[in-house]
Amino acid sequence: MKSIIEIKNLSKSFGQLKAVDDLSFEVRHGELFAFLGVNGAGKSTTISMICGQLKKDSGKITINGQDTDTDMDSLKSSIGVVYQNSALDMSLSVKDNLESRAAMYGIHGEEFKNRLDELATLLNFKDLYKRTLGKLSGGQKRRIDIARALIHKPSILILDEPTTGLDPQTRKLMWSVIEKLRREEGMTVLLTTHYMEEAADADYVVIIDSGKLAACGTPIELKNQYTGDFIMLYNVSEESVRALGVEYEILRDAYRISVSNTTEATKLIVEHPDVFADYEIFKGKMDDVFLSVTGKKLTGGEENV
Repeated sequence: MKSIIEIKNLSKSFGQLKAVDDLSFEVRHGELFAFLGVNGAGKSTTISMICGQLKKDSGKITINGQDTDTDMDSLKSSIGVVYQNSALDMSLSVKDNLESRAAMYGIHGEEFKNRLDELATLLNFKDLYKRTLGKLSGGQKRRIDIARALIHKPSILILDEPTTGLDPQTRKLMWSVIEKLRREEGMTVLLTTHYMEEAADADYVVIIDSGKLAACGTPIELKNQYTGDFIMLYNVSEESVRALGVEYEILRDAYRISVSNTTEATKLIVEHPDVFADYEIFKGKMDDVFLSVTGKKLTGGEENV
């Protein structure tokens, strides 16, 4: 699978602050790519440079084989962006917002009407055409933000913290639409998120810390490298668990035992069948990966750089 976005030795500073520091990674065609980092790690700065909204200090950004330094004008039609903060005009109606955006890509008349109806069906906002943006709920506004990003049928969709603060129903709708477009149109999605379950569903994950690449790989590769396995043990006494001589955590109705890998878990279970009558084995989570890589917990909020 070929790379659709290539970042090489990218750097950006704001005065003495090195927001992005010699960053390199690739996003492959059609994949869901998750870009993780705490607030201030440099995610939004990187995205702004990819979109041509912010000038880089050094490095190279290539999209579809074209250099953004020389070909950004022609590349803009292939990129759609959903920003952390809405880019919509709160004083205009839903239809007027999307019509003005479509006009920027030469989409008018019947072509616009058909595309509007198509997106409204996908994102369930046909009853909102005449409503003023400022009067919509947060979830409704986010649906229109996504429609704005998709109005010109981009091949690359960039989602910068798209689901922060959204209700579960809107999050589920958003992801069902995105997966449909990836499956049917081969759209590439670059995601920044604070929701680890979204990162766990990605094809590839890059973690940055203080503007630098800290770790990268598929979710399973990262889990295998940076976390162990966990055994959830039920209906036993703490005395029995303590006798195993392993690290454990007391939960409400179980004990969580930490092991290095599945091989160690299997050995423990085989050697103590009387203790392991009721259990489950889990891989570490992406939260565990992130904490192991950066020493920090990933929490929600807006990013400054």
